[in-house]
Amino acid sequence: QIVHFRDMSKNCAGSWPLNKSMAMGTKLVHAGIDPDERTGAILTPIYQSTTYVQESVDKYLAKGYSYSRTANPTVKVLEAKIAELENGYGACCVCTGMAATVTVMTAVMKAGDHCVITECSYGGTNRAARVMFSDLGMTFSFVDFRDIKNVEEAIQPNTKLIFSESPANPTLTLTDIEAISKLAKEKGILHVCDSTFATPIIMRPIDLGCDLVIQSLTKFYDGHNQTVGGAIISATKELDEKMHFYQNIHGNILSPQCAFYILQSIKTMGLRLKQQCATALKIATFLESHPKVDSVNYPGLDSFPQKKLADRQHIGMHGSMLSFEVIGGSEAGRRLMDSVQRPWSLCENLGATESIITCPSVMTHANMVKEDRLKVGITDGFVRISCGIEDSEDLLFALGKALDQL
Repeated sequence: QIVHFRDMSKNCAGSWPLNKSMAMGTKLVHAGIDPDERTGAILTPIYQSTTYVQESVDKYLAKGYSYSRTANPTVKVLEAKIAELENGYGACCVCTGMAATVTVMTAVMKAGDHCVITECSYGGTNRAARVMFSDLGMTFSFVDFRDIKNVEEAIQPNTKLIFSESPANPTLTLTDIEAISKLAKEKGILHVCDSTFATPIIMRPIDLGCDLVIQSLTKFYDGHNQTVGGAIISATKELDEKMHFYQNIHGNILSPQCAFYILQSIKTMGLRLKQQCATALKIATFLESHPKVDSVNYPGLDSFPQKKLADRQHIGMHGSMLSFEVIGGSEAGRRLMDSVQRPWSLCENLGATESIITCPSVMTHANMVKEDRLKVGITDGFVRISCGIEDSEDLLFALGKALDQL
């Protein structure tokens, strides 16, 4: 006999209490997941199968699966979990964060359409808009989203999408998601927010009126530098179906193996992020008072220009990401990155257990036009930091030593 572990009518082991909503820490572990019905296995199995045998032609898709480019049982569980964490109708998991961005743009725009997009975003997003989609006949206005007037003035009769990113990579500038979402609805335009830096623990854009949310699962959801993946969370059934339709066309579904790994790593995201955020505030405070540091960007600092918005929009914490510049300009900044010792790692990626220092001008944002990059403040010596879960004193010692040697 198959035991349905989520049968709410039964007050027994394996059932969930009626009329009791679970806190985020519990959702991170249990949301979207049932023990395996056949064996009781507590972890979702890896369905490493290309195809699924059908009982008959008339009962095609009766069990929900036919071909793993379209849907996979392991991936479906991850999608259900992410949708619940983000308070969306549904989620569509794809093979990378950029695959999520490209899927959204192709799903809602066509040749002749226009998008208002933040001038400061992940470099790959900027390149996709500026090169690939522009070559396909779409147009983009890159504007400063810190002032909603800039967004409103950029809207054209053929605008189909408003694309925000908050906090922005790598400058940490914020977008007032609620205000932009309200504007988008008034104009009949879809609003998508890349919320990778925030995670649903710090901000849930759909709760603030957003239509679509992009997450690079490679970052905090994974958190261990072991997979690449992306997700699109939709506020409505119609949008969710559309995202899956275009995911199927692109053939960019997340692999079941990666889905399995991310299902496990999500469980500790809250614990990791709490430590990472605490460390980020310590490091930002240290940098702000260091004589070799020229400027620091972190939403948790009182000196942060958008601190009021950060406190209103973020849920209790302000993230593990920060950026700064040192006195002496680009040359000094690069000397710092070349000399900082372990436990810091000089590499790309962010949100992981390991603390990472990145040079955006060479790594994550090298594909931006230099003039555009400098306009938003990403100089050649601009330093981006992703705080991990190491002891903060060890991180501060290594960073302080490198700064003192400049």
